[in-house]
Amino acid sequence: MHNKNKPKIMRRLKLIEGQIRGLQKMVAGDIYCIDVITQTSAAKQALSNVEDLLLENHLGGCIINQIKSGQTDKAKQEILKVYKLKRK
Repeated sequence: MHNKNKPKIMRRLKLIEGQIRGLQKMVAGDIYCIDVITQTSAAKQALSNVEDLLLENHLGGCIINQIKSGQTDKAKQEILKVYKLKRK
């Protein structure tokens, strides 16, 4: 992955790792369920933000390069694949 967002993505992933460890401690400590669910929701949102950065990088780099090199079908298939994954 060659992109300017890599340090930002790595930082966010480390923060998410900390969130997951915190969730493990919450569950082990029998913390109130709604509080745990609130934190799982925050972790899901954080992962979604990482996906958005990765997608932005992919569209702005890889996909453009594929189109420029005549690989339009490959580019279209990748865009559709990501679109379908994001809808789930």
